[in-house]
Amino acid sequence: MAQNRTPDAPRLGKPLKRALFGRSVHAVAPDLIGATLLVNGVGGIIVELEAYHHTDPAAHSFNGPTPRNMVMFGPPGFSYVYRSYGIHWCVNFVCEKEGSASAVLIRALQPTHGIAAMRRRRGLHDERSLCSGPGKLCEALGITIKQSALPLDVPPFALHARTGKIEVITGVRIGITKAVDFPWRYGLKGSKFLSKPFPD
Repeated sequence: MAQNRTPDAPRLGKPLKRALFGRSVHAVAPDLIGATLLVNGVGGIIVELEAYHHTDPAAHSFNGPTPRNMVMFGPPGFSYVYRSYGIHWCVNFVCEKEGSASAVLIRALQPTHGIAAMRRRRGLHDERSLCSGPGKLCEALGITIKQSALPLDVPPFALHARTGKIEVITGVRIGITKAVDFPWRYGLKGSKFLSKPFPD
């Protein structure tokens, strides 16, 4: 997929395996900042995400399993895709251990691969707006319910470790009404591709 890279795209790091996700959601979250997420070769650098633990009132799994969230109760390293407000798809990565029902919500990417496809799907040109929100990035990467409950280390998904040093910042999560004071939003310091700036 190298032909889809932007000219200044960083080289891809080593592929990440499902075993990475079998840890605390708060250990996985900072490790994913700076990693590259690709779906059928289209994607970019993860610059923002949020952690959701099964004991967290804001987590979909807080009240137990349902047909929608069942994948969260399965093994780690799988995708959990849901529709937000009946409009936008959002993608999460299941973490911890089977039955834990914890996950990270991918909130924003820096586009690096397949930008032409992203622009076509989103109907806009500005790179900073292509993936600056969970619904936007799913539309840009072509993620729908069809990509739910799939392993994250085999196609169509690919995850690659970051290749350089970064600084991860944290803050409260966005757009929720419960556990609003939890500092469980993680981001890449200085990124212009965030869905919303972090407070200074």
